[in-house]
Amino acid sequence: MTEPKTMDMMCGGWTETRDADKETQWICDQVKSLVQGKTNKIYQEYRAIKYRSQVVAGFNYLFKVCVGGPSYIHVQVYQALPCHGGHLWLSGVQEDKTHDEPLEPISN
Repeated sequence: MTEPKTMDMMCGGWTETRDADKETQWICDQVKSLVQGKTNKIYQEYRAIKYRSQVVAGFNYLFKVCVGGPSYIHVQVYQALPCHGGHLWLSGVQEDKTHDEPLEPISN
């Protein structure tokens, strides 16, 4: 399991939007089956493009994921602290997003 990204994070506040990398793609990949279950869709393409993060009693991540052509979804994931196992939970999914739409926290 990858270590959470903590650089430049302020406890409680969301980071600015950043480009996704191998580590953030790994997190997205871990919840892909849950995302597909929630949206009732199978994604041939599932590529993290951008992300934001937040330090809480663990880490919240918000991802912009390209799911084919001009189609995007937003995926929110919670990661427990490593001392609590570092487990990942899918917190929310929003469909029908665009490339330019800002990443905003998902409230269910």
